[in-house]
This record gives sequence, structure tokens and C-alpha cells, in this order.
Amino acid sequence: MKLSFSPSRHSRWKTLLAVAAIVVCGGSLLWSHWLVADLADEERTRMLIWAEAMRCIGTADDETDLSLVLRVVNSNHTIPVVVLNRDGDVETYRNLHFKAASAADTLHTVAAVAQEMKAAGRVIRISLDRDDYMDVCYDESIMLRRLARYPYIQLGIIVFFVATAIVALLSSKRAEQNRVWVGLSKETAHQLGTPISSLLAWTQMLHETYPDDELLPEMDKDVQRLQMIAERFSKIGSQPELQVDNVGDVIAHVADYIARRTSSRVDICVRAPQHPVYARINASLFEWVVENLCKNAVDAMDGRGNITITTLEEASRIAIEVADTGKGIAPRHLKDVFQPGFTTKKRGWGLGLSLAKRIVEDYHQGRIYVKASEPGRGTTFRIELRK
Repeated sequence: MKLSFSPSRHSRWKTLLAVAAIVVCGGSLLWSHWLVADLADEERTRMLIWAEAMRCIGTADDETDLSLVLRVVNSNHTIPVVVLNRDGDVETYRNLHFKAASAADTLHTVAAVAQEMKAAGRVIRISLDRDDYMDVCYDESIMLRRLARYPYIQLGIIVFFVATAIVALLSSKRAEQNRVWVGLSKETAHQLGTPISSLLAWTQMLHETYPDDELLPEMDKDVQRLQMIAERFSKIGSQPELQVDNVGDVIAHVADYIARRTSSRVDICVRAPQHPVYARINASLFEWVVENLCKNAVDAMDGRGNITITTLEEASRIAIEVADTGKGIAPRHLKDVFQPGFTTKKRGWGLGLSLAKRIVEDYHQGRIYVKASEPGRGTTFRIELRK
């Protein structure tokens, strides 16, 4: 089996850009982590100086000049700090902001905060004399906390704008592809119009010249078929008109058409409820979908096997399953079967299933997917439509 689908250069570029973005983001986070670590070390150094100033105050006598020491103590306006005595009672605290009902509640809350600081390892013990000491408990400053969070906020904003740009780019690319599809389809319909008109005139002349010829009805059917194909192409790009139609009749018509133009070694079985099953569809386009599935099935079976088309009526939807006994699809290819350009045939452009997906999902607001596939056993496609 030949596979003609391969990743494009554009996909490789997207992968490289994604890797580059990850490297840049990781480097930014790593650099920010180093910066925060350096600032944390600097704050600890400041707290060591502040703790030494507190020791000087605790051991000073009446003749000691404390002006410089008090300037050091009072210069701390950002780092939360709690000083505990040997018994664990709060001696003083700075830069803690909370509300308490009473002074006792305040001291109790401050003591709890100090224990959390000690548990985190942010404590400096200073000795006052042989048996006495104080614990200086401190926490990260507000600036350090903000700086630690800033890279993540910045990356979040960058990711948001990059994601928005990617979505816009993909939407623009998809719109451009749609315009190409529409232009190609309408040009095909236009090019088919002239020879079809000529064929209609020739068949009319043949009817007048050979009114009893048995081949003329078949020629009429083929010309009508060409007209329907041209009509289908002309509808691509415009919103088709949906009408309530009997799905069973549409499928029976497709099965009859495929059976007449397929090897007798291919058995087509249609299973449907006895009563009519109605859905809002465009019969011409929906026939195209089922035809594509049946033709792909015939190709997958190499012209020999069974095709079963089953119509199921469920609570809120109608399901059509097209199963074959062909080669099946490898699991690694299941996600690519509806991509333009994917094909397992030696010849073909790989557009049939892509068009089928567009017709079912964009025009009929339905769903089409591979229900089951096993190499060597066959494939089942399932179409779901709203009742």
C-alpha cells in the first residue's frame, strides 16, 4: 500500500518555533529563579545585620551610643520580622499587616506567624549572654514575592497573545484554503457546463434520429449524472439549501448507482428501518458523501468483497454506517484520513474524505468519523445527523 501523505515543511517550522518558544520560556524562568535566589540571599544578609543591631540593643548599657543601631533597626520597612524571647513570647515585630479584635489576639497571631517562619527555616538566633537568647524570625518581603510571581504572569500574558496570534493565523490560513477550494470547485462547475450542454444537444439529436435505440436511456442517465456533479461543485462555498428528506431513499439511490458501475464481485447490502427515516439534508451533496465512502471501500477491497450500508435511528440522531471488508487503516493513520492529501491509493489526490467531512460537518452540522478499522479486516465509517 502506498502512502502519499507526509508532514509539510510548514509543520516542521511550527515544531521548531514551538521548541524555540519552550527554550526561551525555560531560560526566562531559570534566570528569574537565579535573580530571586540572589535577592533572597541579600535579604538574609540584611536580616543578619538587623539581628546584630537587635543584639546590640539587648546588651547595651546606659552609656552606649545607639543612634546608628536604631537607624539600622528602623530602616527595615519591607521585610516582615518577629523577635521572640527564650520562652517563645513576642518581644517586637515589624511589617506585619492584619486585623485583630484585641491586643491578646494580635500577639497570638504574631506568635503563630513566627512559628511558620521558623518552620520554613527563616530564623536567626542571637545570644544576649550565657543563658539568654532571642530568635529573629523573618519572611520574604512583598517585593521579593512579587518578583517571584512576575515571570509566570509575564509568560502567561505572552502565551495568551501568542495563542491569539496563532489562532488568528490559522483562521486566516483556513479562510485562504477555503477560498482556493471554492474557486477550484466553481471553476470546475463552469468548465463542465459547456461540454454538458453540447452532450444534451447531441443526445436530443440522437433521440430524434434513433428513437428506438436501447442505449439512449443509459446515455441520458450519464448526462444527468454529469449535470448533478457540476451542480455539486457549484454548491461548494455557498450555504446549500437543506430539506427534510428520506435518508433511506437517498442511500438506496447511491447503492443502486454504485452497484451498476462496480464489479459483480462486490456485494452491496443496504440495511434500514422499514419506515421512512427523515433528516434535514441536501440530497445531492449527501449522496456525494456516501458515494465517496463506497468508492473508497471498493478501492480498499481491490474490487472484491462486501459493503454494508446501515441506517440507524437513535433517540436524537440518525446514524449511517458504511462498512467494508477491505484492507483496513493502520492505527497511526486514523487521525489523518480526513486531511487533504491523505490517500492510501497509488493514484488519487486524497480529497474525497476531506470533502465528505466538510459536507457533513460544515453544511449539515453533523459528524463523520472512523468508527472501527482493523488492518486486513475492514473499516467502518459512521455519519451522524440530527433528526
